Amino acid sequence: MVRLPGGSEARPIRRPGGPRRAPAPGLRSALSRGSLAGQVFVLQVVVVLLLVLAAVAALVLQARGDSGTEARNRSVAAAGAFAASPGIQEALRSPDPTAVLQPRAEAAREAADVDFVVVMNTDGVRYTHPEPDRIGRTFVGTIGPALAGRTVTEEIDGTLGPLVQAVVPVKAADGTVVGLVSAGLTLDRVGGAVDRQLPLLLGTAATALVLATAGTALVSRRLLRQTHGLGPGEMTRMYEHHDAVLHSVREGVLIVGGDGTLLLANDEAHRLLGLPADAEGRPVRGLGLDPGTAELLASGRVATDEVHRVGDLLLAVNQRPTDIRGGPPGSVATLRDSTELRALSGRAETTRERLDLLYDAGLGVGTSLDVTSTAEELARLAVPRFADFATVDLSDTVPGGGRPEPGRPLLRVAVSGVAEGGPLFPRDRPIRFADATPQAEAVRTGHAVLEPDLTRADGWRAQDPERARRVLEYGVHSLIAVPLRAGSTRLGVVTFWRAGKPEPFDGDDLALAEELVARAAVSIDNARRYTREHSMAVTLQRSLLPRTLPEQNALDLAYRYLPARAGVGGDWFDVLPLSGARVALVVGDVVGHGLHAAATMGRLRTAVHNFSALDLPPDELLTLLDELVGRIDQDETTDPDSAPVTGATCLYAIYDPVTRDCVLARAGHPPPALVHPDGRVEIADVPAGVPLGLGGLPFESTTLRLAEGSRLVLYTDGLVEDRERDIDAGLDELRGALAVAGPSPEETCRAVLDARLPARPGDDIALLVARTRALGPDRVAEWPVPADPAAVGEVRAQVTRRLAEWGLDELVFTTELILSELVTNAIRHGAEPIGVRVLYDRSLICEVSDSTSTSPHLRYAAMTDEGGRGLFLVAQLAERWGTRYTPAGKVIWAEQPVP
Repeated sequence: MVRLPGGSEARPIRRPGGPRRAPAPGLRSALSRGSLAGQVFVLQVVVVLLLVLAAVAALVLQARGDSGTEARNRSVAAAGAFAASPGIQEALRSPDPTAVLQPRAEAAREAADVDFVVVMNTDGVRYTHPEPDRIGRTFVGTIGPALAGRTVTEEIDGTLGPLVQAVVPVKAADGTVVGLVSAGLTLDRVGGAVDRQLPLLLGTAATALVLATAGTALVSRRLLRQTHGLGPGEMTRMYEHHDAVLHSVREGVLIVGGDGTLLLANDEAHRLLGLPADAEGRPVRGLGLDPGTAELLASGRVATDEVHRVGDLLLAVNQRPTDIRGGPPGSVATLRDSTELRALSGRAETTRERLDLLYDAGLGVGTSLDVTSTAEELARLAVPRFADFATVDLSDTVPGGGRPEPGRPLLRVAVSGVAEGGPLFPRDRPIRFADATPQAEAVRTGHAVLEPDLTRADGWRAQDPERARRVLEYGVHSLIAVPLRAGSTRLGVVTFWRAGKPEPFDGDDLALAEELVARAAVSIDNARRYTREHSMAVTLQRSLLPRTLPEQNALDLAYRYLPARAGVGGDWFDVLPLSGARVALVVGDVVGHGLHAAATMGRLRTAVHNFSALDLPPDELLTLLDELVGRIDQDETTDPDSAPVTGATCLYAIYDPVTRDCVLARAGHPPPALVHPDGRVEIADVPAGVPLGLGGLPFESTTLRLAEGSRLVLYTDGLVEDRERDIDAGLDELRGALAVAGPSPEETCRAVLDARLPARPGDDIALLVARTRALGPDRVAEWPVPADPAAVGEVRAQVTRRLAEWGLDELVFTTELILSELVTNAIRHGAEPIGVRVLYDRSLICEVSDSTSTSPHLRYAAMTDEGGRGLFLVAQLAERWGTRYTPAGKVIWAEQPVP
């Protein structure tokens, strides 16, 4: 069995010849099975128990021996000390030695912690004894050696029982023995010390036994996990089976130590790597392997299916370290011969790359509705993944949205290559391919053409022999020409060139090129159709917008109109001169994009033109426009292709240079910005109103008194709102741009667009900037007129004088005639108050007002009619005339051109 030491995970294994079972969870279970771990545990416990018992016995014997020796030493010391004590000899010679020595002996006994101190004469008769009744009796023990001057120690059965005693002579100055002193301890005291130590010894022994048993159990448990609860026979069989499996598998297995030494290699590893027979135990760097493989095995780093070439074989190497979970340092590597699999996987990889290319073409080609951009996306996608160069040539009418026409030249709209400055025709060059070229054949037949070897092909050289020579010198050796077809429409041709790869294009490449171009052709045709419709919508919209601004003196004007990149919208604006030198400004926005939005915008603009001719206030004009939009939607609800008009917005303003009043009303449109002459910027507070077509709610107007030189900025929501910013942020940025803009309308337009125009506008932007002028008092004349026909003459006289002051003598006659007719009609058919106002602007304007709302009508008078010719004369003499209603009545006005 091959096993790395140090593994700690217990894993279920399959015993040879038996079912898979899990290892026993505990020691008792292991013992009951007779496993190798259980047997080792029992053996170790028995050995430890014997050692502990031997140690306890030795300690007891040693303790007893040490206690006897200590008793003898203490007896000798106590006896000797008393024998040598001062006054002992005098006491022995005294008439009553017992009276002197008994107290001293008892004190010495207690001090020396012995059981007795006995003093006796040379005949062995006791003078002292712990038990007084024993005094005067003969000493029990050996005194002969002591009488000879030596110390005697012995164990005897004395009067106090079994004891250890010592006999020491008491010598006179001349060395003669004058008495004897004996001291000793009973054997009960000697054995008691040992007995007192015995529990400690036994406790220590028991603790040692428990610790040793626990350590043995831990070792056995670890052994149990490592052996999986197997017995010796099972271990032997498992080793044999594993060894057989290790050396018969079709994968090489190597175990390398932490120092880079090869610890084990099976037979397959020997075969795959060509290892010598004595490879185990040698450093892997010294086995003659290729540097890459040797470095990988010696490094121990993780590797997954890492391919290394060893001789003619491609080996897939997987390597993992062995010390991840506390194992020994080193690594295990497996080797698999993937030479044949690599060849198959190479073809599979080529197929996968081609599928990826087609998938990326579906995502990356046609991201914009621009013909040229789509062609460039196709060329960039093909290089270098499929070809080294790619060119896209379209009929010269296609980029502009037109249909390809037979016989017209092709235009190179996209070129992509692995290197700049290739030998091919550059971009934007018109090309007429010769009939013999693959490109011409592809366009003519509608089928792709493959030229695998350009050095042997002659037809493609007919286009430009010199350039063909440079192409071959550059290394281009194969091409595929694929027609760009959208249904039956042939838009152009795509050519793929190969130079860097030595393999020529083949049939599989031809099929891939056809599929790739077929997908791109749909996107290019969609872009062509969109370009055509977009151009038509732009043309229609621009034709419906004002081409020039009307001449007037009330406002200095500048405007910008920018269509959206994604599609033409319905934003529009207009400037409409009104009677009385007034000017109307209008800005609107139609929902949606495309031709329908442009056409709807034209309808609304025409409607505003017509309504403005009625000289209506802004709120009344928006009411009429709202009703019109509602009727349009009702009429078109049955048409599934029509888009609703409801939701369109409009802002309408009328500026009067005489009073400098500006009356505004809006229907769901962003409010205008006002820049005061001192540079202050504010967003005008104009009631919002609902978008057009919703109906049901009236519109409100507001009047602003504007100082001369003020700038009124009207715009559509595309300027202040987009997907990334809401309208509040856009208005704040608009204020900032207006605060730093120059004073003229043109400078204001440039500053606003520089600050707010996005790179790719998602919506149309209409911007109209008007700087106000004032018609001074010296250009205005007003007179009240009494309701008396005689007052007509006075009016003519006053007007004549004023015209003379203005230098308009040529207009005196016609002006007197016009005013005579208009004032007479007001006196006859109107009501007071009646007034006359004459304005000197770009034209001479005569106005007669009264308090009635009836309007005169132009008619032809019969030959017999006495009247009815006054308005006819006014219409003939004036350039324009009309009626304007006011809250106080009406105004009849007439304009004459100033010479």
